[in-house]
Amino acid sequence: MTEAATRKRGRGTGGGAARRAERTAVRIECAPVITREVPDHEPLTEEALSIIEANAETVLQEIGVNVVENPAALALWRDAGADVQGERVRIPKGLARKLCETAPRVFTQHARNPERAVEIGGRNLVLAPVYGPPFVRDQAGGRRYATIADFQKFVKLGYMSKWLHHSGGTVCEPTDIPVSKRHLDMLMAHITLSDKPFMGSVTEPSRARDSVEMCEILFGKQFVAENTVMTSLINVNSPLTFDATMMGALEVYARANQAVILSPFIVGGAMAPVSVAGTLAQVLAEVLAGVAYSQLVRPGAPVIAGAFVTSIDMNSGAPIFGTPETAQITYGAGQLMRRLGLPFRSAGAFCGAKLSDAQAGYESANSLQAGLYAGVNFMLHACGWLEGGLVASPEKFIMDADQLGILHRLAKAIDISENRQAMDAIAEIGPGGHYLGCAHTQANFKDAFWRSDVLDYKPFETWFDEGARDSATLAAARVEKMLADYSPPPLDEGIRDGLNDYVARRKESLPDSFA
Repeated sequence: MTEAATRKRGRGTGGGAARRAERTAVRIECAPVITREVPDHEPLTEEALSIIEANAETVLQEIGVNVVENPAALALWRDAGADVQGERVRIPKGLARKLCETAPRVFTQHARNPERAVEIGGRNLVLAPVYGPPFVRDQAGGRRYATIADFQKFVKLGYMSKWLHHSGGTVCEPTDIPVSKRHLDMLMAHITLSDKPFMGSVTEPSRARDSVEMCEILFGKQFVAENTVMTSLINVNSPLTFDATMMGALEVYARANQAVILSPFIVGGAMAPVSVAGTLAQVLAEVLAGVAYSQLVRPGAPVIAGAFVTSIDMNSGAPIFGTPETAQITYGAGQLMRRLGLPFRSAGAFCGAKLSDAQAGYESANSLQAGLYAGVNFMLHACGWLEGGLVASPEKFIMDADQLGILHRLAKAIDISENRQAMDAIAEIGPGGHYLGCAHTQANFKDAFWRSDVLDYKPFETWFDEGARDSATLAAARVEKMLADYSPPPLDEGIRDGLNDYVARRKESLPDSFA
């Protein structure tokens, strides 16, 4: 065999072909939880923080919160020293903050794959997908009500997405299944189609109990009693109202030592004052009251203090996202939650856009980066959000999940190791040269720059010849490929049978209800 033939064969089998095979092989990767090595952005001065904290305490003591249709909660507050008149609870200054002290600063949420467990709090940032949309929009079908097939698709995409750490909860509402039963199918999707951590149901206390019992089958009853395996979303009915449904679910999870995200749902100008300082005082008051109540139910119950905040368009009344005011509230809330010693939930890929277009990109980028620099520990809605949260989009999901890689890179400190100082490269090239072929570039090019798996970097001619595809079209192709490549993580057949039996029995016992 000639030398030329040998070289040709080598390039075809052990060189370029091997590299191409490596690039195209299906690998399920999950990046570690982000640990921020960069400073938090803290725009509030010590004086401003003290004023907001004092105002929140005044709200709790003089105005109070409503605890509706929940006599047991009212009794707990009364026994703790609050002034309870009817359903109005006025909390003496300092009491709620004192009660919050038993909530852990950091906790671990376990996954059925131990390698996917996440530590929530401290300098960590856990990324979870969109939550709650009743509609789905995709390239093929347009905007329509979501189904369980859509839900399962999102769970698969989340499992396949490298930069997502968490499977989330209600990634969309499967409207083809009765409300009374759909939580069982949603939990089964998270449990069987992914091995990342997930969220439980909160739409009724009995559904929270079902969530705990299904986890006891999955993890073992003793393990669940001693460890946190779920994180579930409890919204405050802002302003200053704690309803029986949400609080009932909180009670179930707190007693079972399972985490909740205690999160005021704020649309500035409608559910909170139009000013940043006023909104922060209300958010803090609601968080103090909600977290304190979880500790009355069970001291030490894990809680993430939330702040879902947007503002309102004063012309249309629609929520708007990616604005400077919402960023300021997110930054300020982060400062306040750190002073409380609580893990912080906020931000996401928020947008009011109807399509995965430039508006969606601008607003989502503003919201995501605000969350990173605000010190968020748990970011719900990190990918897939459209139309103010009414719509989940597979294409937006994939574009957002791809961009989350940027947050991973931005969170790292600038590397000033000897290799990254690159003095050898500067000496090698000298004046007037270029760095494309130098030894340092060859040694570092694979990981020197973050690179999108979705966006197009090709020359115009190549892009045009391939169909002049926009970003949403490229993302749709990526969705198809990921779903074609998907295979479920293994699950013990005995556990699967136990879960199937539990779901069948529960469905048999529940009437169909779409309300």
